[in-house]
Amino acid sequence: MMYLFVGLGNPGQQYEKTRHNIGREMLALWFKKAPQFNGAGLTYEKKWNALFAKHKKAVLLLPETFMNNSGKATGPATKFFKIKPAHIIVLHDDSDIELGRTKLSFAKHSAGHKGVESIKRALGTWDFWRLRIGIQRKKRVDAMKLVLQKFRPDEERAVKKISKKISEGLDLILEEGPEKAMNFINQN
Repeated sequence: MMYLFVGLGNPGQQYEKTRHNIGREMLALWFKKAPQFNGAGLTYEKKWNALFAKHKKAVLLLPETFMNNSGKATGPATKFFKIKPAHIIVLHDDSDIELGRTKLSFAKHSAGHKGVESIKRALGTWDFWRLRIGIQRKKRVDAMKLVLQKFRPDEERAVKKISKKISEGLDLILEEGPEKAMNFINQN
């Protein structure tokens, strides 16, 4: 069984380390450390406009499209690798969840996340996994104002801690499946 891990974010240096890019950046961090990929590099695929890497059990995909067009990369890659939607794990930011928390769910609606909606349109189904990564501050900030902000120095510790948990959770998905990993990832 092969899984497709998709890290959502916006391409370009000006978006690096913004809250909206946390899905993309967490997946890229896991890729660098994951023994499965053995230090391999990412390859650019022009047809999908995405960076990817493949291992016998996993494909990692970083769309080079903007967030709202993530499905334009995810849909064609899914078809190329013949991966069922139920074996897709989309990592993305969630402004409804406090920073430091994560939630893995299956077949849930987008809650207004345009990148997730784009993937749903491309796949024609909601039957895929979403690893939602909290980006909200303790004192709530409107999502439109929040997503393009960078993390403050006092928040960097929470980002580092959550990156370790996400890496362990992604390893667990590969070893035992998303259903088993759900308890670990959703435990806050």
